[in-house]
Amino acid sequence: MCGFVGYTGSLVQEKSVLQAMTDAIAHRGPDDADYYTDEGIALGFRRLSIIDLAGGRQPIVNEDGTKVLVFNGEIYNFQSIREELLKAGHVFKTRADSEVLLHGYEEYGSELLNKLRGMFAFVIWDREKQELFGARDFFGIKPLYYAWMDGAFLFGSEIKAFLQHPGFKKELNTRALENYLSFQYSPGPETFFKNVYKLPPAHYFTCKDGKLTITRYWLPTFNAEEDKPLEYWVDAIEKTFDDSVRAHKISDVEVGSFLSSGVDSSYVACSADVDKTFTVGFDNGTKYNEISYAQELSELIPVKNISKVITPEEFWGNFGKIQYHMDEPLADPSAVALYFVCNTAAKHLKVVLSGEGADEIFGGYNIYREPLDVTWYDKIPFPIRRLIGKIAGALPPMRGLNFLVRRGKRIEERFIGNAYMFTEKERKALLNIATDAQAPEALTKPYYDMVREKDPVTKMQFVDLNMWMVGDILLKADKMSMANSLELRVPFLDKEIMALAGRIPLKYRVNKENTKYAMRQAAHRRMPEKWSTKKKLGFPVPTRVWLKEDKYYGVVSAMFQSDAAKRFFHTEKLMKLLDDHRAGKADNSRRVWTVYTFLVWYEEFFVKR
Repeated sequence: MCGFVGYTGSLVQEKSVLQAMTDAIAHRGPDDADYYTDEGIALGFRRLSIIDLAGGRQPIVNEDGTKVLVFNGEIYNFQSIREELLKAGHVFKTRADSEVLLHGYEEYGSELLNKLRGMFAFVIWDREKQELFGARDFFGIKPLYYAWMDGAFLFGSEIKAFLQHPGFKKELNTRALENYLSFQYSPGPETFFKNVYKLPPAHYFTCKDGKLTITRYWLPTFNAEEDKPLEYWVDAIEKTFDDSVRAHKISDVEVGSFLSSGVDSSYVACSADVDKTFTVGFDNGTKYNEISYAQELSELIPVKNISKVITPEEFWGNFGKIQYHMDEPLADPSAVALYFVCNTAAKHLKVVLSGEGADEIFGGYNIYREPLDVTWYDKIPFPIRRLIGKIAGALPPMRGLNFLVRRGKRIEERFIGNAYMFTEKERKALLNIATDAQAPEALTKPYYDMVREKDPVTKMQFVDLNMWMVGDILLKADKMSMANSLELRVPFLDKEIMALAGRIPLKYRVNKENTKYAMRQAAHRRMPEKWSTKKKLGFPVPTRVWLKEDKYYGVVSAMFQSDAAKRFFHTEKLMKLLDDHRAGKADNSRRVWTVYTFLVWYEEFFVKR
């Protein structure tokens, strides 16, 4: 796992610029740094040594010097591709997976991408064509940002590296702010920095003569096979997952595993045969502390469990640094917990396995059960339900009304992902600036259109796979692990597992008994029912409790009345959200946290720096 930067333009030979940009992401690779400059291109690299510790330095150049590569990630099937390339006459000077990408691109061009199994973001400079080729992995596990600035094309693993380039113009993208208020993350290719973009997952780009072309090379699919029994799917999940775990353990250094009380990380830990597991929790009672669950399972496996209790002072005191490492604001409080479990693990090893992706692929979120609940109501003609929903929405809040409001909307209107903080109307009322941001439903529409013939649950999964998982789950996984110089691997996010999960019938994904039904049956073969059937919780963080305490109410209150808050928001409306939460009139904790997170992030990037 590593980090890279690069740029074209007139400053290519200014080595101080390249070094400053590369140093800005030193946390991604503290073991080594190296650079490459040539006419028209500058590349910088930071290395966290995992494979071929002695020989895997980057940037790496092919034998005739015509192509050079920088790469972040792991290719788990690199050995078999290497054998193919050796037979084709390619000459290797290392055992590293990075060199397989370089020669693989020489041999196959963009067709190489569909041969790969792994997580990756990489860029190749072709000296002969004077062309850049860059690609991001199938699910978006590893990040790749780019920008056109002052005639230069910038690209790299983190936006903060771009800030060191003299041509970079740092401006807030207010359109991203308005979208963020709905999603709790920055959706789509735009970022919070104007003119800086994310390459979407499963896409590659070519850049030549000032022209950038972006192409999608892979798409997850759902085509259920209804003719096979549950036992078939459970057997297939077990076999395919074991194969993925074996691949994800390929390493020249020790591999550990995260472990919470949930089935996903428990299944990973029980299947991976590691020596150490890592867990964090909070000291606000058992509701916010999963350590005892993790310790109990670790004793059963058996494996050593290393745990940490996060204090409120640590949580709040490190929040600014965490948002800096995130590059863009992410209002998911579990990101802080992830930072601390990564920090704990990094004191013992360099690589961990984690359970991200299982919910999106196998159907694990509780909200996926919503279309299956009270199905008789959906038999009422939709125009009538629409009218009932509008009437219910105009009434004072009370129990049951939200059901009527939601069922008065089609799934494409009511579901934009696992978080829906502020509606378009609410966010415009909160902001004191005007933007041309699209409605939330407009951003999800392209994904709904791709699965328009599927059932509502499959539609929800597909939207989450392409948006929520990328913008929230994988963003925090990459940034929080790399902030601690730790490689985080996600064996659920494997092409073979997705191909299998896409064939599983809905009744074995989500039903009235549980979510991730078939996957839980496979997990039960490795662990007691206490873990395999445990209800999906997410990572419990006591922010709603802290926001009612004088100390942390005061912290947020001060931020809500700061100059930055006044620049973007109607601060009296922010204070009403906070005060109503403190008084117990409404649980506004997630909405409060969304705004507070943005303001902390803004302070890090636009006030302190």
